[in-house]
Amino acid sequence: MTAHMPLSTRPFLVIYVAWHPAFGDGERLARVLFNHYRRNLCENVAGGAGLPVVYRSTPAPSSTTPLDVELNDAETSAIVMLIDENWANDPGWVAWAKALTERTEAAGLSARAFPVAIDAGATRIGIVEQSARWDKWGAVSVEERQQRLITNLTYQLCRMLRSYLEHLKRPAEPDEALLQYLKKVEIFLSHSKHDGDGERIAKLIRDHLYAGDGLESFFDIHDIPIGLPFNKVLLQKVKVSAVVAIHTDSYSSREWCRREIIEAKRWNVPLVVANCISDLDERGFPYLGNVPLIRMDPAAVDRIAVVVSRLLDEVLKHFLWRCWVQLFDGVAGEHVVFLPRPPELITLASLEGEAGSEATLVYPEPPIGAEEQRLFEIIAPKVQLRSMTEWLAGEGL
Repeated sequence: MTAHMPLSTRPFLVIYVAWHPAFGDGERLARVLFNHYRRNLCENVAGGAGLPVVYRSTPAPSSTTPLDVELNDAETSAIVMLIDENWANDPGWVAWAKALTERTEAAGLSARAFPVAIDAGATRIGIVEQSARWDKWGAVSVEERQQRLITNLTYQLCRMLRSYLEHLKRPAEPDEALLQYLKKVEIFLSHSKHDGDGERIAKLIRDHLYAGDGLESFFDIHDIPIGLPFNKVLLQKVKVSAVVAIHTDSYSSREWCRREIIEAKRWNVPLVVANCISDLDERGFPYLGNVPLIRMDPAAVDRIAVVVSRLLDEVLKHFLWRCWVQLFDGVAGEHVVFLPRPPELITLASLEGEAGSEATLVYPEPPIGAEEQRLFEIIAPKVQLRSMTEWLAGEGL
């Protein structure tokens, strides 16, 4: 039993969504964000029902504007402002937005306002240069716009949590937190060049990233500096990147593709698999499991935005989990190992020596099934598997 420690009673992140009550689509769009962040994405790593999402639209009593946003209710706060003509034409709401923006700026990296320019109204209140330009996203469906908004917002939330994580580690060094906020999310595109699809799809994803939301991709054919060993650079980049595995027909047969996935699993980096099989995979690589799998037709390649968005979801979950784990730094016991995804047999390869053979592996909810538990009992009988809830209950925390 480890020593008891006080756990933070504030959530790591709260998302506020604000819209003018005369904006007819405001509540529907707010509900889209609620459904994504409140349950579907983060419930297993954020605890309970996921990230808190709070609405600000209905005017407060005796007021024409909503309740204020209390920035001290969470470790970090993100305020999404859905600004349309109704908002821009209402002096009270314009003043409310400007005052809130000033407060978030004064709070530093712990609070950020994210304006969304629904139409030209945002251009009249002086914040369009900071906005996500919903009004400029072209002739695409509402669903595609919603996905792009979620991708934009998730990327910014990742930056906030990475900065907050640095603050937890080194509270006396605010410049380091700023540097972490400014860093881009690096993406490694793992693909095979030995069929007609792998390299082509990787280039299309790379082009999408460069044309999109400031994400930095890593693409081995262009980005390995001349003169450096291919194998060392490649495996080093996998350790520090979020990985998209482009699973085409020849992927599992390629040694380097397999090595990249093994390294990604051993280092517990965010990972998604784009299933682009056109015919068959003679021997599916077993370590491509235990992560999100997105089907993408290799000919149409029309779901790149879905792949990228799902990868960013994994990055956000990864940072949420690391924030949780940081609370137990130095008090969890030397044999406790925190994992950002459910354990699998390859996890045992990352445990070191005698201490690893008696480790307690703590992972996000829910607890793994009895059939997987039995495999661990056969192969590593001294290793204990605990979901975070089970571990906290056992430690009395």
